[in-house]
This record gives sequence, structure tokens and C-alpha cells, in this order.
Amino acid sequence: MGRIKKKGTAGQAKNFITRTQAVRKLQVSLPDFRRLCIYKGIYPREPRSKKKASKSSTPSTTFYYTRDIQYLLHEPLLAKFRDHKALAKKISRHLGRGEVGDAARLEKKGATKLSLDHIIKDRYPTFVDALRDLDDALSLLFLFANLPSTSTVPPKTIALCQRLCLEFEHYLITTNSLRKSFLSIKGIYYQATIQGQDILWLVPYKFVQRVTGDVDFRIMGTFVEFYTTLLGFVNFRLYTTIGLIYPPRFNAKSYEQGGELDAIILEGRGIEEPKQIESFKGHVNGEVDGGTVPRKANEEIQKQIATIKEGPNAELDVLEGQDQYQALDQEMNDAIDTFETTGDDADVLPQPQAGGNEAGSLFAPFTFFLSRETPRQPLEFILRAFGCKRIGWDAILGDGAFTTNEADPSITHQIVDRPPMTSLPEELQVSESPSDPPPTTVVRPGYRVPGRTLVQPQWVWDCINQVKLLRPDLYAPGATLPPHLSPWVKPTKGAYDPSAPLAEQEREGEAEEAEGFSDDEDEEAQEEEVEKSDDAAADGVALAPSASTPATADLQDDHGMTIAGSESESEPASEADSFAGFDSAPESDTDPTLTQHQRELEAEAAGLNFSETLTKANGQPVKGILKGSGKGDEARKKAAKKRREEEEELERRKMMMGRKKRKVLDKMLYSNRQKEGGGGGVEGEEEEN
Repeated sequence: MGRIKKKGTAGQAKNFITRTQAVRKLQVSLPDFRRLCIYKGIYPREPRSKKKASKSSTPSTTFYYTRDIQYLLHEPLLAKFRDHKALAKKISRHLGRGEVGDAARLEKKGATKLSLDHIIKDRYPTFVDALRDLDDALSLLFLFANLPSTSTVPPKTIALCQRLCLEFEHYLITTNSLRKSFLSIKGIYYQATIQGQDILWLVPYKFVQRVTGDVDFRIMGTFVEFYTTLLGFVNFRLYTTIGLIYPPRFNAKSYEQGGELDAIILEGRGIEEPKQIESFKGHVNGEVDGGTVPRKANEEIQKQIATIKEGPNAELDVLEGQDQYQALDQEMNDAIDTFETTGDDADVLPQPQAGGNEAGSLFAPFTFFLSRETPRQPLEFILRAFGCKRIGWDAILGDGAFTTNEADPSITHQIVDRPPMTSLPEELQVSESPSDPPPTTVVRPGYRVPGRTLVQPQWVWDCINQVKLLRPDLYAPGATLPPHLSPWVKPTKGAYDPSAPLAEQEREGEAEEAEGFSDDEDEEAQEEEVEKSDDAAADGVALAPSASTPATADLQDDHGMTIAGSESESEPASEADSFAGFDSAPESDTDPTLTQHQRELEAEAAGLNFSETLTKANGQPVKGILKGSGKGDEARKKAAKKRREEEEELERRKMMMGRKKRKVLDKMLYSNRQKEGGGGGVEGEEEEN
């Protein structure tokens, strides 16, 4: 006889442990247990049988793997939690005695931040593992960077999240690693490729966030504490890989003035000094050490502006100047091979995407100006990530702009989100002399500066998703924009593509098939109506006679067959002759079900049986005549065929059923037939009575 196993020592009862048992085993409080599980990446598990895993009649709700809890017993953070608990008891004891100074001293002494460095190294053995787990970290940190400071969300946490996010964006700008972006209802999605890993995160819009009380910020704060440590490690590795010093210098004054990206100053290999950047800005604006110099780069632009005149040809001149974008786009796309399908049934091959060099030079030759109504932060980030070095905006939007002068002649593109604009008056246009200092005139709302391209913000997103410069006239102010589609949803063959015209997506012969299908549907509908009317006439369905049809009117069915005759006003006849003159009766369009009821009423008034009236002079029954031919016969045949198919399908299903279930089904069908037969008998008795 084998040894009897004790209950609860094997199987699910041994592999799983409840949360209460885990807290008792670790000797920590429930909040500390939650923090420890978040730090170590341990989550609740679902056993196959909760009753067996809980070892009791009442199943518990939360289970963990026993080996995970056993693994937590050796965590160094447990000692930190216990020391913090002991310190809290000492502080409460001093406060109870009124020793406020000693309590403050102990609190200051024990206010040491937990170090999570060993946990990061433990959970992510390689750097690629950390990059794969960066999606949720970036989404949560960007969310906290946009939250207002409250009692549950301290300002230090928000400032730390903002700085780490700006450092990560600067790396993407420097390496041109940003690939795609999408505007959604939730926010703005971004996708970057870092060391072969695709990272996707969500950034909320710059709206005023309302912090509600139904959100547990303690749990989210624990995740933020872990993710800030993770992103700090990732940023350090990314910066050192490309030869940059980490952490970069932070200009607090510029950040307070709304500089954001401009507040981070990069230092390292291949990075220009800030003084050189300022001198470059001054050179473009024509100001060097307080003086002015001729600007060769702006001479051609100013000549083009001088040649453009207001009138109907102004828009045409602007469109002709857009040929340079098409040429630049063609040069960039020539270097990328494309795979085309050889047949209609062939598989669609994935097309090669542009690399960092192509993406980094998309907006490089242009100078952008962002209007006040456009979202400055995402546009600045995307334009810089795709090669643009000169971005200006109004001074009210913050610090760090290349130029705050909207009438600057070096601006080639202006992003606006307002109704159509008219050309700028001549007195407000830019001076033609290259030696004159740049104007400081503020362009009035509703006017445009000639010589520059005006587009809506969606043009930037669509260009980067397709990695080419699209036609600006499709995104002009006031124009109906093309559909903004997700770059991660690829059009499948045969499915609807919103970006393509309907004429191109229509298959050959599709219109003829649709017309034929509609004709077939109409014929089927007519046949069904005829079938219903014939069944109603055969079953003797009683309907009220029409008020417009007198009781003595001649009636005719749908197939042109005379059913009953009646006496006319000019030639009165006997009641018996009225039922015998079927062939001489005039035509009528009355419903057959109505004629059936009419004949019954006339037979009852004559004192004759209805069966006697359904005969002609040659003794042929009218029932056989009423069947007719043509569509009525076809409809009956289809109905009979349909009933046979249903019966055969029922028999096939009964064959697949078990013996017990088949007997139950037979009893149900038998009882249903008995109920239907009994109901019909009662109705027949009532009619006879």
C-alpha cells in the first residue's frame, strides 16, 4: 500500500498562495507588499480551480505563485521597509511625549530614498530588454509630466518626469529615430526605432487636466518611481552611446519662460557650442554684434517676394514654386527600391522604409513659423526630429524660437489653423533692400505674407508618415483635408481604402453585378408576395371586404383568372347563375384572399354549400383552376423545396446528436405537432357551430 498524500501538499494548493498568506509570510503591511510586487514585476495569477488552490470551501480572489513569494523573501528592500516601520514607531512615540525636536531629527535622519538600481539590473539583464519594456514607461511619464501639482502628485515628481521626457526627445532629435506619429482622440501616438526595437507611446494633448478622486495615485506613484529610474538608466546608455554627456545641462531660466526643448543644452561629440548657435541665429536675422550685414541667403527670397503680385495669378505663382518640393521628394524616393506585385492574386510584399538619413533631411531645407493657434510642442518636436533647424513662433508661445517675427523673409512655410487668408498689404510687406534690418511689423490676423507656403498642421503628420513631401495645396487654409489614417493599419487587398478614390477600388464588372443582384432581389420579393397570397387564399384567411368594392362586384385573381361572377345593374340574374358564370365575369385587381371571403359570403346568402359553388359547367373544380401556372407554380415549388431542405437538415442534425438528446427532441417535436393539431380542431368546431 502506497503512502497516503496529505491534502494541500501537492498540485494547485502548493503552487499558489493567497495574498493574505503572502503578506503574513513576508511580515510587511499591505501597501508595502503592493510596492514590492510593482518593483519586482510580480502580478496576481489565475489558477485553474480557485477552490482547490484556496484549500477551503470559500475561494479567495487574489493568488500569487508560491515561488514568486519565496523569491521575495531574499529582497533587500524588505529590510528597508522594516527599518522604515521601526522609525515611524519611534517618531510617533516622540510626538506622543511632546518631543517635537527629537521627532524632526529622526525624520530628517531617516528620510533616505529607496535605491532601485539593483532591481533595474535584475529585471533587465540586457539593454534590449529595457527598450522592449519602455512603451508603458514613456506613456505614464508623459502623462504625469502634463498633470497639475496636487497633494497626491508632488511638484518634484512632475518636474522629474518633464526633464526625463525632454532628455529622451532630444536623443530622438539628435539621432533622427522618430518614424511615425498619429493624431487620435486619446492623444498623439509616436513611434521610434532605437537599436532595431520599435517603441510606441502616447502623449496627451496640452489641455488642463482635472485630477479626480476616484484614481488611486499611490499605486500610480509607485509605478512612476520605478519608471523614472528605468528611463534614467536608458537615457544614460543612449547618450553615452552617441558620445553625449549625461545628464545634459539644464537652463532653468529658459524652462520657466516656456523654452522646454531649448532648456536642455547638449554637450559632447559633434554638438555645437551654444555661442555658435546664437551667432548663427544673429547671422540669419542680419544682426552681428549690433550691426547688419548683407544676407545672400535671403536675396533670392526677397526677389521672389517682389515679383509676386496680388491678383488671380498669385496663387498660380505659388503653386509653380512648389515644383522644388516634388523634385526633392523624387530625389529622396529614388534611393529606395519598391517591391511591386506581379499578379492580382500575389501577396503584398512589405515595402522598405526610409532610414534615419532620409528622415533627417525631410524638412532640412525649410524654415517654419508656427502660428499662435497651432500646437507648438508636438510640431516643434516632429519638425526637429525630421531635420528642421529653423523653427519660429510668436513670443507669447515661449522661449527658444529661431525667430519671433512673422514677417521674416527667410520663412518658407507657415503652419496655420485658421480660415483662408488674404495677401499682406504692400505697406506691411518686407523691404526689398537686403541691407535693411529685418522688419519688426506684426502681421495682422487674416493676412498672409506673399512668397511662403501656408499649410495646416495635418500636413506635417502626413508627410512624416509617408516619408515624403505632400502637395501643400491639399492642406491649404480652409481646404477640406484628406483623411488622417493610422500609419500602423496597412490597407488589405480587396478592402476599402479611404485614401484612394472609389473609382480605382471598384473591380471590373462590379457595377453590373450589383445591378443584377438588385434585380434578383426584386424578383425574389415578388415571388414571396405571390406565395404568401396564395397560401392565405388556400387556408381561407378571412379579411374584411374593401369599402370601395361592392358585394356584387366581379372579382379576379392576380393571374387574370375569373373567380366569381355577380349580377350587374343592367342584366340582373339569379343567385345560382351568379356562381355559374365564371368565364363571362369582367376582370378585377382585387386581392385573392378578399375574393375567397367574398365567395363564402355570397354562397351563405344563397343557401348553398361553398363546395357546390366551386364547380364549372364542365364539372372541373375551381381549386385546380386557381392554381394557375407561371410564377405561382415556381413559388410553390421553391417553398416545397425549402421545406424539404429544412427537414433534411433537421435529420442530419439529429444524426449528430446523442441518443438521449435525440429522444428529447422527438418528444418536443411531437408535443408541438399535437398542440398545433388540437388548436386546428377547436377552430374547425367553432366554424361548424
